[in-house]
Amino acid sequence: MTASTKGFALVTGASAGIGAIYADRLARRGFDLILVARNASRLNALADRLAKETGRSIETVVADLNDKAALATIETLLREDPRITMLVNNAGVGSVASVLDGNVDVMESMIDLNITALTRLTYAAAPAFVAKGSGTIINISSVVGIAVELLNGVYSASKSYVLSFGHALQRDLAGKGVRVQTVLPAATATEFWDVAGYAKQKEAASTMTADDLVDAALAGLDQGELVTIPTLHDGDQWTKWEADRRALAPRFANAKAAPRYASNVEAAE
Repeated sequence: MTASTKGFALVTGASAGIGAIYADRLARRGFDLILVARNASRLNALADRLAKETGRSIETVVADLNDKAALATIETLLREDPRITMLVNNAGVGSVASVLDGNVDVMESMIDLNITALTRLTYAAAPAFVAKGSGTIINISSVVGIAVELLNGVYSASKSYVLSFGHALQRDLAGKGVRVQTVLPAATATEFWDVAGYAKQKEAASTMTADDLVDAALAGLDQGELVTIPTLHDGDQWTKWEADRRALAPRFANAKAAPRYASNVEAAE
């Protein structure tokens, strides 16, 4: 381990796009890295470049997180390697296809990566971090976790899961020394759009660069944000939306149906 390290950050989906930028920025912030991705050549090229440019210790693990054995290997690392102080759950895939056009097997694979792998890695890391009394988990969600009608329904639902999961993690880990940040990118110029089937989105004027996205997300982490939405310029809008959501929760606790349903009940009797 290089001197003056902040520990190792394990970044998934690290060979390109947002994950590669996280790797770059974290190395420059003093983290050593464990980079996880499927593409060995790009992963190793990134690791070599960052090691030369930053002097950090960079390790790589070639792994497909949709493969149970490969996923289990990363889980074991997170549970047993005391050097790891940060997990960036970035690996994911998307789609723009409607339910009438999409392939359900492809959708299941998306769920496996976007939800199951993220959950299992978090479940591996959280107890290890709690045992040390410190650690950071960054989960990459998306604005479509809120604006669910914009893209494919399964993709949007998977990102809604990440947001909800983050809220629960923050509750469960409060006071235990573990930070949890949920990042909600909007359209970002990465290969995501090529895979999703809408490459032209990368050229849109409203599309953010991956560099700007990660820089903003890390600034949000520095500021102590629990949820970071880099493209939302009026942060008070999120604060109000979230406060309204939480204020609604106690109002669900009623033993009787709302009066607006009374006529239906009476008609049924």
